[in-house]
Amino acid sequence: MKKASIYERLQLTHPIIQAPMAGGISTPELTAAVSNHGGLGMIAAGYLQPEGLRKQIKEVKKKTKHWFGINLFVPEDYQLEACALHTSKTLLQSIHQSLEIEENDVPLPRSEEDHRTYQALIDVIIEEEVPVCSFTFGIPSHSIIERLKRHGIVVIGTATTVKEAIEIERAGLDMVILQGSEAGGHRGTFLHAEEEGLIGLMALIPQAIRLIHIPIIAAGGIMDGRALMAARCLGADAVQMGTAFLTCTESGASDIHKKAITKATDSQTILTSVFSGKKARGINNTFIRMMQKHEEDLPSFPIQHTLTKSIRQESVKRKNREYMSLWSGQSPMLASVQSAGELIERVMEEAEEVWNGV
Repeated sequence: MKKASIYERLQLTHPIIQAPMAGGISTPELTAAVSNHGGLGMIAAGYLQPEGLRKQIKEVKKKTKHWFGINLFVPEDYQLEACALHTSKTLLQSIHQSLEIEENDVPLPRSEEDHRTYQALIDVIIEEEVPVCSFTFGIPSHSIIERLKRHGIVVIGTATTVKEAIEIERAGLDMVILQGSEAGGHRGTFLHAEEEGLIGLMALIPQAIRLIHIPIIAAGGIMDGRALMAARCLGADAVQMGTAFLTCTESGASDIHKKAITKATDSQTILTSVFSGKKARGINNTFIRMMQKHEEDLPSFPIQHTLTKSIRQESVKRKNREYMSLWSGQSPMLASVQSAGELIERVMEEAEEVWNGV
Protein backbone atom coordinates (compact mmCIF):
# COMPACT_ATOMS: atom_id res chain seq x y z
CA MET A 1 0.00 0.00 0.00
CA LYS A 2 1.29 3.44 -0.95
CA LYS A 3 2.36 5.60 1.99
CA ALA A 4 0.40 8.79 2.62
CA SER A 5 2.21 11.95 1.55
CA ILE A 6 3.15 14.65 4.01
CA TYR A 7 0.29 16.71 2.56
CA GLU A 8 -2.16 14.01 3.64
CA ARG A 9 -0.45 13.25 6.96
CA LEU A 10 -0.43 16.91 8.05
CA GLN A 11 -3.51 18.08 6.12
CA LEU A 12 -1.43 20.61 4.16
CA THR A 13 -2.31 22.60 1.07
CA HIS A 14 1.19 24.09 0.98
CA PRO A 15 4.41 22.45 2.24
CA ILE A 16 4.96 25.16 4.86
CA ILE A 17 5.09 24.72 8.63
CA GLN A 18 5.32 27.68 10.99
CA ALA A 19 8.19 27.18 13.41
CA PRO A 20 7.05 27.15 17.04
CA MET A 21 8.62 30.24 18.63
CA ALA A 22 8.32 30.14 22.40
CA GLY A 23 8.04 33.09 24.73
CA GLY A 24 4.93 34.67 23.23
CA ILE A 25 5.99 34.99 19.58
CA SER A 26 3.78 32.14 18.33
CA THR A 27 0.40 33.63 19.19
CA PRO A 28 -2.95 31.86 18.62
CA GLU A 29 -3.57 34.43 15.87
CA LEU A 30 -0.38 33.44 14.05
CA THR A 31 -0.95 29.71 14.50
CA ALA A 32 -4.51 29.93 13.17
CA ALA A 33 -3.59 32.25 10.29
CA VAL A 34 -0.94 29.84 8.99
CA SER A 35 -3.33 26.89 9.16
CA ASN A 36 -6.12 28.91 7.54
CA HIS A 37 -3.84 29.69 4.59
CA GLY A 38 -2.84 26.11 3.84
CA GLY A 39 0.20 25.61 6.07
CA LEU A 40 0.53 24.06 9.51
CA GLY A 41 0.45 26.51 12.39
CA MET A 42 2.25 25.52 15.59
CA ILE A 43 1.73 26.47 19.24
CA ALA A 44 5.03 26.81 21.11
CA ALA A 45 4.47 25.17 24.49
CA GLY A 46 8.10 25.07 25.65
CA TYR A 47 7.57 27.59 28.45
CA LEU A 48 3.84 27.07 29.03
CA GLN A 49 2.09 25.54 32.01
CA PRO A 50 -0.72 23.04 31.28
CA GLU A 51 -3.50 25.56 31.92
CA GLY A 52 -1.79 28.07 29.62
CA LEU A 53 -1.48 25.49 26.85
CA ARG A 54 -5.12 24.48 27.16
CA LYS A 55 -6.16 28.13 26.90
CA GLN A 56 -4.09 28.64 23.74
CA ILE A 57 -5.47 25.46 22.15
CA LYS A 58 -9.03 26.64 22.74
CA GLU A 59 -8.22 30.08 21.30
CA VAL A 60 -6.72 28.54 18.16
CA LYS A 61 -9.73 26.24 17.74
CA LYS A 62 -11.99 29.30 17.74
CA LYS A 63 -9.96 30.82 14.92
CA THR A 64 -9.46 27.80 12.65
CA LYS A 65 -11.08 24.49 11.77
CA HIS A 66 -7.85 23.30 10.15
CA TRP A 67 -5.09 21.20 11.66
CA PHE A 68 -2.45 22.76 13.87
CA GLY A 69 0.25 21.33 16.14
CA ILE A 70 2.03 21.74 19.46
CA ASN A 71 5.77 21.82 20.12
CA LEU A 72 7.26 20.63 23.42
CA PHE A 73 10.77 20.76 24.86
CA VAL A 74 11.97 17.34 25.97
CA PRO A 75 13.07 18.06 29.57
CA GLU A 76 16.70 17.56 30.48
CA ASP A 77 18.14 16.61 33.85
CA TYR A 78 20.16 19.41 35.42
CA GLN A 79 21.36 20.60 38.80
CA LEU A 80 21.87 23.99 40.40
CA GLU A 81 25.57 24.79 40.37
CA ALA A 82 26.40 27.30 43.09
CA CYS A 83 29.52 28.68 41.37
CA ALA A 84 27.79 29.26 38.01
CA LEU A 85 24.79 30.75 39.77
CA HIS A 86 26.99 33.21 41.66
CA THR A 87 28.87 34.16 38.47
CA SER A 88 25.68 34.90 36.59
CA LYS A 89 24.08 36.92 39.38
CA THR A 90 27.25 38.96 39.79
CA LEU A 91 27.51 39.72 36.08
CA LEU A 92 23.83 40.60 35.78
CA GLN A 93 23.89 42.96 38.76
CA SER A 94 25.12 46.01 36.84
CA ILE A 95 22.51 45.45 34.11
CA HIS A 96 19.76 45.23 36.74
CA GLN A 97 20.96 48.56 38.10
CA SER A 98 21.09 50.25 34.69
CA LEU A 99 17.53 49.10 33.93
CA GLU A 100 16.35 49.90 37.48
CA ILE A 101 15.24 46.32 38.11
CA GLU A 102 14.74 45.37 41.73
CA GLU A 103 16.90 42.32 42.39
CA ASN A 104 14.55 39.92 44.12
CA ASP A 105 15.39 36.24 44.45
CA VAL A 106 13.48 34.60 41.62
CA PRO A 107 12.30 30.99 42.03
CA LEU A 108 14.68 28.83 40.03
CA PRO A 109 13.44 25.91 37.90
CA ARG A 110 13.96 22.36 39.08
CA SER A 111 14.41 19.31 36.91
CA GLU A 112 11.81 17.20 38.75
CA GLU A 113 9.15 19.88 38.35
CA ASP A 114 9.96 20.26 34.64
CA HIS A 115 9.34 16.54 34.13
CA ARG A 116 5.97 16.73 35.91
CA THR A 117 4.92 19.72 33.82
CA TYR A 118 5.99 17.91 30.65
CA GLN A 119 3.80 14.91 31.48
CA ALA A 120 0.88 17.24 32.22
CA LEU A 121 1.35 19.00 28.87
CA ILE A 122 1.20 15.62 27.10
CA ASP A 123 -2.09 14.95 28.92
CA VAL A 124 -3.53 18.26 27.66
CA ILE A 125 -2.50 17.54 24.05
CA ILE A 126 -4.27 14.19 24.16
CA GLU A 127 -7.35 15.50 25.97
CA GLU A 128 -7.72 18.38 23.50
CA GLU A 129 -7.20 16.03 20.52
CA VAL A 130 -4.45 18.10 18.90
CA PRO A 131 -3.41 16.17 15.75
CA VAL A 132 0.32 16.99 15.61
CA CYS A 133 3.03 17.13 18.29
CA SER A 134 6.68 17.99 17.64
CA PHE A 135 9.59 17.78 20.07
CA THR A 136 12.82 19.76 20.48
CA PHE A 137 15.95 19.11 22.60
CA GLY A 138 15.67 15.34 22.50
CA ILE A 139 13.53 12.28 21.80
CA PRO A 140 10.45 11.60 23.89
CA SER A 141 10.29 8.30 25.73
CA HIS A 142 8.93 5.19 24.04
CA SER A 143 5.87 5.27 26.29
CA ILE A 144 5.03 8.86 25.31
CA ILE A 145 5.53 8.15 21.59
CA GLU A 146 3.27 5.10 21.79
CA ARG A 147 0.67 6.95 23.84
CA LEU A 148 0.47 9.83 21.35
CA LYS A 149 0.30 7.47 18.40
CA ARG A 150 -2.51 5.46 20.01
CA HIS A 151 -4.53 8.66 19.92
CA GLY A 152 -3.75 9.22 16.23
CA ILE A 153 -1.31 12.08 16.85
CA VAL A 154 1.49 12.63 14.32
CA VAL A 155 4.79 12.73 16.23
CA ILE A 156 7.74 14.76 14.90
CA GLY A 157 11.32 15.06 16.17
CA THR A 158 14.01 17.71 15.64
CA ALA A 159 17.56 16.85 14.54
CA THR A 160 20.68 18.88 13.82
CA THR A 161 22.83 15.98 12.55
CA VAL A 162 22.31 12.83 10.50
CA LYS A 163 22.92 10.70 13.60
CA GLU A 164 20.17 12.49 15.49
CA ALA A 165 17.81 12.02 12.53
CA ILE A 166 18.61 8.28 12.46
CA GLU A 167 17.87 7.99 16.17
CA ILE A 168 14.57 9.84 15.74
CA GLU A 169 13.50 7.41 13.01
CA ARG A 170 14.71 4.44 15.09
CA ALA A 171 12.61 5.64 18.04
CA GLY A 172 9.49 5.41 15.90
CA LEU A 173 8.66 9.06 15.29
CA ASP A 174 6.70 9.80 12.12
CA MET A 175 8.76 12.68 10.72
CA VAL A 176 11.91 14.67 11.41
CA ILE A 177 12.68 18.37 11.26
CA LEU A 178 16.25 18.90 10.06
CA GLN A 179 17.44 22.12 11.68
CA GLY A 180 20.36 23.66 9.81
CA SER A 181 22.85 25.96 11.47
CA GLU A 182 21.20 28.92 9.72
CA ALA A 183 18.10 28.66 11.90
CA GLY A 184 17.19 31.37 14.39
CA GLY A 185 16.49 30.68 18.06
CA HIS A 186 17.60 27.68 20.07
CA ARG A 187 19.57 24.80 18.62
CA GLY A 188 17.88 21.41 18.91
CA THR A 189 21.14 19.45 19.33
CA PHE A 190 20.81 16.61 21.84
CA LEU A 191 23.27 13.81 20.99
CA HIS A 192 26.41 15.87 20.50
CA ALA A 193 28.29 18.81 21.86
CA GLU A 194 26.54 21.93 20.64
CA GLU A 195 29.34 22.89 18.25
CA GLU A 196 28.97 19.53 16.45
CA GLY A 197 25.33 20.29 15.54
CA LEU A 198 26.14 23.23 13.28
CA ILE A 199 25.79 21.67 9.84
CA GLY A 200 24.32 23.90 7.15
CA LEU A 201 20.86 22.87 5.97
CA MET A 202 21.80 22.35 2.32
CA ALA A 203 24.57 19.96 3.39
CA LEU A 204 22.42 18.21 5.99
CA ILE A 205 19.40 17.33 3.83
CA PRO A 206 21.07 15.16 1.13
CA GLN A 207 23.16 13.29 3.69
CA ALA A 208 20.11 12.49 5.81
CA ILE A 209 18.06 11.49 2.75
CA ARG A 210 20.45 8.62 2.07
CA LEU A 211 20.00 7.06 5.50
CA ILE A 212 16.46 7.73 6.72
CA HIS A 213 13.06 6.97 5.24
CA ILE A 214 10.62 9.09 7.23
CA PRO A 215 9.50 12.45 5.77
CA ILE A 216 11.94 15.34 6.21
CA ILE A 217 10.96 18.90 7.09
CA ALA A 218 13.77 21.37 6.35
CA ALA A 219 14.40 24.31 8.69
CA GLY A 220 17.01 27.05 8.77
CA GLY A 221 17.22 30.31 6.83
CA ILE A 222 14.21 29.57 4.61
CA MET A 223 12.53 32.89 3.83
CA ASP A 224 11.21 32.66 0.29
CA GLY A 225 10.10 30.40 -2.55
CA ARG A 226 13.62 29.93 -3.88
CA ALA A 227 14.81 28.42 -0.60
CA LEU A 228 11.67 26.30 -0.36
CA MET A 229 12.34 24.86 -3.82
CA ALA A 230 16.03 24.32 -3.04
CA ALA A 231 15.08 22.27 0.01
CA ARG A 232 12.46 20.33 -1.94
CA CYS A 233 14.94 19.62 -4.76
CA LEU A 234 17.38 18.17 -2.23
CA GLY A 235 14.70 15.81 -0.97
CA ALA A 236 12.84 17.61 1.82
CA ASP A 237 9.09 17.01 1.87
CA ALA A 238 8.24 20.39 3.44
CA VAL A 239 9.89 23.37 5.10
CA GLN A 240 9.60 24.96 8.52
CA MET A 241 9.90 28.76 8.60
CA GLY A 242 10.52 30.77 11.76
CA THR A 243 12.09 34.20 11.21
CA ALA A 244 9.85 34.83 8.19
CA PHE A 245 6.76 34.37 10.39
CA LEU A 246 8.30 36.22 13.36
CA THR A 247 7.99 39.55 11.51
CA CYS A 248 4.39 38.89 10.46
CA THR A 249 1.64 41.12 11.83
CA GLU A 250 0.07 38.23 13.79
CA SER A 251 3.34 37.44 15.57
CA GLY A 252 3.69 38.32 19.25
CA ALA A 253 7.26 39.55 18.79
CA SER A 254 7.75 43.13 19.95
CA ASP A 255 7.91 45.87 17.34
CA ILE A 256 11.53 46.52 18.29
CA HIS A 257 12.38 42.84 17.66
CA LYS A 258 10.67 42.91 14.27
CA LYS A 259 12.43 46.14 13.35
CA ALA A 260 15.81 44.75 14.45
CA ILE A 261 15.36 41.81 12.07
CA THR A 262 14.15 43.84 9.07
CA LYS A 263 17.06 46.27 9.53
CA ALA A 264 19.74 43.60 10.14
CA THR A 265 22.36 42.48 7.65
CA ASP A 266 23.51 38.96 6.83
CA SER A 267 26.54 39.18 9.16
CA GLN A 268 24.80 40.42 12.31
CA THR A 269 23.50 37.16 13.78
CA ILE A 270 25.51 35.18 16.30
CA LEU A 271 25.23 31.93 18.23
CA THR A 272 25.21 32.49 21.96
CA SER A 273 24.11 30.81 25.17
CA VAL A 274 24.33 33.90 27.40
CA PHE A 275 20.58 34.53 27.47
CA SER A 276 19.39 31.03 28.28
CA GLY A 277 22.28 28.64 28.91
CA LYS A 278 21.67 26.91 25.56
CA LYS A 279 23.05 27.91 22.15
CA ALA A 280 20.67 30.05 20.13
CA ARG A 281 21.03 32.29 17.09
CA GLY A 282 20.09 35.95 17.34
CA ILE A 283 21.15 39.46 16.45
CA ASN A 284 24.30 40.61 18.23
CA ASN A 285 23.89 43.35 20.84
CA THR A 286 25.43 44.84 23.99
CA PHE A 287 24.22 42.08 26.33
CA ILE A 288 25.83 39.37 24.21
CA ARG A 289 29.10 41.30 23.90
CA MET A 290 29.23 41.92 27.66
CA MET A 291 28.53 38.33 28.62
CA GLN A 292 30.17 36.35 25.82
CA LYS A 293 33.60 35.97 27.41
CA HIS A 294 31.93 34.44 30.49
CA GLU A 295 29.71 32.09 28.47
CA GLU A 296 31.33 28.87 29.69
CA ASP A 297 30.94 29.92 33.34
CA LEU A 298 27.18 30.56 33.25
CA PRO A 299 24.42 28.17 34.42
CA SER A 300 22.87 25.74 31.96
CA PHE A 301 19.38 25.93 30.45
CA PRO A 302 16.80 26.69 31.80
CA ILE A 303 18.43 28.27 34.87
CA GLN A 304 20.19 31.06 32.96
CA HIS A 305 16.98 31.65 31.02
CA THR A 306 15.17 32.27 34.31
CA LEU A 307 17.91 34.56 35.63
CA THR A 308 17.79 36.83 32.55
CA LYS A 309 13.99 36.91 32.25
CA SER A 310 13.49 40.20 34.10
CA ILE A 311 16.18 41.88 31.99
CA ARG A 312 14.58 40.74 28.77
CA GLN A 313 11.10 41.77 29.88
CA GLU A 314 12.18 45.20 31.12
CA SER A 315 14.14 45.80 27.91
CA VAL A 316 11.00 45.19 25.85
CA LYS A 317 9.08 47.67 28.02
CA ARG A 318 11.82 50.28 27.56
CA LYS A 319 12.22 49.46 23.86
CA ASN A 320 15.90 48.85 24.54
CA ARG A 321 17.15 46.33 22.00
CA GLU A 322 20.61 46.11 23.58
CA TYR A 323 19.50 43.70 26.32
CA MET A 324 16.85 41.72 24.44
CA SER A 325 17.14 38.23 22.96
CA LEU A 326 16.59 39.15 19.31
CA TRP A 327 16.33 35.64 17.86
CA SER A 328 16.79 35.53 14.10
CA GLY A 329 17.97 33.19 11.40
CA GLN A 330 20.81 34.00 9.01
CA SER A 331 18.65 35.55 6.30
CA PRO A 332 17.19 38.64 8.02
CA MET A 333 17.60 40.77 4.91
CA LEU A 334 14.76 38.78 3.32
CA ALA A 335 12.33 39.50 6.18
CA SER A 336 9.44 41.93 5.88
CA VAL A 337 6.38 42.93 7.87
CA GLN A 338 3.26 41.40 6.32
CA SER A 339 0.43 39.10 7.26
CA ALA A 340 0.99 35.34 7.48
CA GLY A 341 -1.40 34.84 4.58
CA GLU A 342 0.52 37.32 2.41
CA LEU A 343 3.80 35.59 3.28
CA ILE A 344 2.51 32.13 2.35
CA GLU A 345 0.99 33.44 -0.89
CA ARG A 346 4.23 35.17 -1.87
CA VAL A 347 6.41 32.16 -1.06
CA MET A 348 4.22 29.83 -3.11
CA GLU A 349 4.15 32.26 -6.04
CA GLU A 350 7.94 32.47 -5.95
CA ALA A 351 8.21 28.68 -5.77
CA GLU A 352 5.98 28.36 -8.82
CA GLU A 353 8.14 30.86 -10.71
CA VAL A 354 11.23 28.82 -9.89
CA TRP A 355 9.48 25.64 -11.01
CA ASN A 356 8.49 27.30 -14.30
CA GLY A 357 11.95 28.77 -14.82
CA VAL A 358 10.71 32.35 -14.72
